Amino acid sequence: MKALIADDHPIVRKGIVQLLKDAFPKILTEEVSSGIDAVKKINQEKWDLIVLDISMPGRNGIDVLKQARNSGIKTPILILSMQAEEHYALRTLKAGASGYVSKESAGDELVKAVEKVMEGKKYISPKVSEILAESLGEEPEFIHEKLSDREMEIMMLIASGKAVSVIARELSLSVSTVSTYRLRVLEKLHLQNNAEILRYVFENGLA
Repeated sequence: MKALIADDHPIVRKGIVQLLKDAFPKILTEEVSSGIDAVKKINQEKWDLIVLDISMPGRNGIDVLKQARNSGIKTPILILSMQAEEHYALRTLKAGASGYVSKESAGDELVKAVEKVMEGKKYISPKVSEILAESLGEEPEFIHEKLSDREMEIMMLIASGKAVSVIARELSLSVSTVSTYRLRVLEKLHLQNNAEILRYVFENGLA
């Protein structure tokens, strides 16, 4: 089995690789630290498994996932994120992910997810199953569900206290681009400033 691991934190990548090698001794792994490099590797080589972090410089994991699926790539793709399932699981599954694993519950869950998707099935954790059941036939309960993936990412980074310039540097975007996304978030959520973004995130259990 040949797997591509995309995460911008070296320690996280090493941890994922070690988990996979312990469970699948014959696995071959390659690591990349950005969404742009992930896209290149996915287009240039054939993989049996792809593990993507959501927040990466240049292009986030959901962007990479969507491009891969739009290009006709059928490889199982697992999304790994610091965010709890209720924030991104549905978004990633709708975009074509084979499964979603929270970094907080990685370990054994990641191994279970890999075993499942390598059988050609979707990995749906008990928590995600509950979220899916609750969402069937319902309109979005929260306004933030109408945000795009990038807008959601920018909102969470602003709420974590990061300045626009810092976010721009981390995501390899221009300051004006990040500012535009920030304005869209404010408009869609009917908020006035960063303090209100923080309050919204906190009050809706997103942080």
